[in-house]
Amino acid sequence: MKNLLPARLRASLTAVGAPVVACGLALAGLSAWTTHGNAGRPPRIAVTQGHAFLRLGTTPETAAFFTITNTGGSADRLLSVTSPRAAAPPALSQHRMTPSGAYRRPVATATVPAGEGLTMAPAGIDVTVRPNSDWQEGEHIPFTLRFEHAKPVTALATVVRPGHNTA
Repeated sequence: MKNLLPARLRASLTAVGAPVVACGLALAGLSAWTTHGNAGRPPRIAVTQGHAFLRLGTTPETAAFFTITNTGGSADRLLSVTSPRAAAPPALSQHRMTPSGAYRRPVATATVPAGEGLTMAPAGIDVTVRPNSDWQEGEHIPFTLRFEHAKPVTALATVVRPGHNTA
């Protein structure tokens, strides 16, 4: 039986077919994403469970921790944290444990994934803060968290002793 399509036409259709199929699959995926209400949904940020550690001895800094949830359709980033009870601007940092001890490194931002969130912890992301006075156990310290897309959120952190179970 004789082939109905010339070889050059068959080669052209094969070369064009793969991108056309890929575009069709991408369009179908985007359509499904939009149909389920995810397209264009901004981040929806809530901040809960704030706590801050009492300073130990003569250490000038301590740490504050928050649980941040994002029920929106797109991720956001925590850019900065401020507090009227801080002697200097608080900083986002990440703590790492090594065989020789722990160390802290500053981080510019922290991602808050869509449909999930960020739980700060002593062995992870936290807010390093230098109190402008002695904080007392049980006291509530205001912090304002600023995000890339969501509006700023002000939350209270309860002062606790380091090692206190905050869950």
